[in-house]
Amino acid sequence: MQPEIRKIAVYDEEIRIEGFRPTAAPWRMFAAAAVVRNPWAGRYIEDLKPEIHAYGPVLGKLLTERMIALAGSGEAIEAYGKAAVVGLNGEIEHASGLIHTLRFGNHYREAVGAKSYLAFTNTRGGANAPIMIPLMDKNDAGRRSHYLTIQFAIPDAPRDDEIVVALGGAAGGRPHQRIGDRYQDLKDLGHDLDNPAAV
Repeated sequence: MQPEIRKIAVYDEEIRIEGFRPTAAPWRMFAAAAVVRNPWAGRYIEDLKPEIHAYGPVLGKLLTERMIALAGSGEAIEAYGKAAVVGLNGEIEHASGLIHTLRFGNHYREAVGAKSYLAFTNTRGGANAPIMIPLMDKNDAGRRSHYLTIQFAIPDAPRDDEIVVALGGAAGGRPHQRIGDRYQDLKDLGHDLDNPAAV
């Protein structure tokens, strides 16, 4: 059992001026997406596991390879995330099923040497629906400079019986970030950062 992939799309954005100021270096955000036929479209299926187990590794490997090619290396990716958009003849559960499995996400996580979980969205939409991939630091979930969102669309996807599965990444955080991080907030509020139970 293999996923039927109609097309693959990549998105690559290089920002040189942000917030009315030039960036010290070009700031890149990028994504790779596969448009896959939804094997459960139009009907209720109780057990989604056979397709999840079959599709997850294939899509995870394929999209991870595309992301590494876009970035140049796994080390170059500092922030990462994932997303799925199911077409109108499918359930949100279908979108969730293809990305919320270690058989999918671990390919990317291991390739970039990450410690934190993959930020995610799973939504429903028609062709040209926004694909929004939230990102966060691959090693530090509290590092706000890397709280980012990639947004793009594929004009003819997803069709009603398709799912768009995507990975996103960034080569760095926001160029002029100046809002601090979660740890400073916790310290300011009197939390003991050396005692995880107190946070």
